[in-house]
Amino acid sequence: MTHNTKPQLFHSLTFADAARGAEFLRALGFEEVVVNTNDNDPNVVEHAQYRWRDNGGVMFGSVREDNPHARSEMVGHAKCYLVVETDAEVDDVFYRALAAHGTAIAEPTGQDYGGRSATIADPEGNQWSVGSYPGE
Repeated sequence: MTHNTKPQLFHSLTFADAARGAEFLRALGFEEVVVNTNDNDPNVVEHAQYRWRDNGGVMFGSVREDNPHARSEMVGHAKCYLVVETDAEVDDVFYRALAAHGTAIAEPTGQDYGGRSATIADPEGNQWSVGSYPGE
């Protein structure tokens, strides 16, 4: 099996307000890779890709009722777990996300299985859990 150095798993989202969604993602620590907007309306994001560190990312776009992958009923229903390196970083990301118009779902807390985690909803209702537990 060959090893691909590019991320192989992307969380996919639809935003009613893609600019505000992108602002929230940057507050979490995502980095913009590419953003393609609509030629007729630059406020409509056709496709965007943001990197999560060196091993993952998200792809997202604006609501477009003519697109079966980006309808309004898809907004605000996603959940994602982001791994960070330290317990202190869990707290840092949590408070940055709150400052970017996020809503606290679960305050930073130590977990019985290890690590520390917190959950924040973005302005459209998607839930982002941040934790120092990397899985097994």
